[in-house]
Amino acid sequence: MDDSYDLIIIGGGPAGYTAGIYASRALLNTLIITSYIQPPQVVLTDIVENYPGFPEGINGFDFIEKVKQQAEKFGCKMTVSEVVKIEKQDKHFEVHLSSKAILKTKAIIIASGRRNKKLSVEKEEEFIGKGISYCAVCDAPLYRYKTVAVIGGGDTAFSEAIYLTKFVNKLYLIHRREQFRATKLLQKRLLSDELKDKVEVVIPYIVEKFVGEDRLNGVVIRNLKTNNVEIIHCDGVFVCIGYQPNTEFLNGIVKLDDNGYIITDINLQTSQPGIFACGDCRQNTLKQVVYACADGAKAALSAVEFIENNKF
Repeated sequence: MDDSYDLIIIGGGPAGYTAGIYASRALLNTLIITSYIQPPQVVLTDIVENYPGFPEGINGFDFIEKVKQQAEKFGCKMTVSEVVKIEKQDKHFEVHLSSKAILKTKAIIIASGRRNKKLSVEKEEEFIGKGISYCAVCDAPLYRYKTVAVIGGGDTAFSEAIYLTKFVNKLYLIHRREQFRATKLLQKRLLSDELKDKVEVVIPYIVEKFVGEDRLNGVVIRNLKTNNVEIIHCDGVFVCIGYQPNTEFLNGIVKLDDNGYIITDINLQTSQPGIFACGDCRQNTLKQVVYACADGAKAALSAVEFIENNKF
């Protein structure tokens, strides 16, 4: 690995790899840094149905591998590490890695994505990997013929629940509101007559705590209308309550909104000239693979223009 580049892209999801394709085709010496701690969300998706060109859908891991190979084909370099911080040095930036390496670059694209939020209730940390999961695609086979609960009411919760119904005998869907935010199509699939004996909706309830000894065996919930407390006995719980951006490493070098998402202009430039952001880590309303890819392309073209217009 060299220590100096035209462009460094932080993040190896759909946005980051697409940015790599465009930047490398523009003949920039480009490096993509992927995280070994926070994988791109798409690789945890069983099937991507709404990306153009795949009428039968495509597995999320297979999709990201194809985009990665395409970036490599055009000469984009890759490394796996964690970015600790970014510093501005004269006209260049320094990217500090957990390996202690310091890389110099003319411009940066942040495509670090987001991760699942936690409930932050009693025994959640203790039971992660011992009955609590945030990824049905990863862990569903562990619960074959068992009982699970899914917490959440958005697209992710419904998608995870639909996937889990292929394995489990019983599934509880626990949500704090009486209305779901998931798309109508996903609601129709999960709440269909075909699955009515397997899926039970539990609303409006919040999780008070998880229970068990060596591993989880139940979840304590409270009704938001009556305040009645109940326990659902289950073998596993899948927490699907939203996301938070992977932006902690930025340490104030660019402006973030109140939720930690990166603020950009229409050209995906951040508050720091020369640093761009794309995909799920930036402030936008649509978190979809196709949108992330478009973001990546636009960020790369903006970075190319920035480098061409500045003397280094």
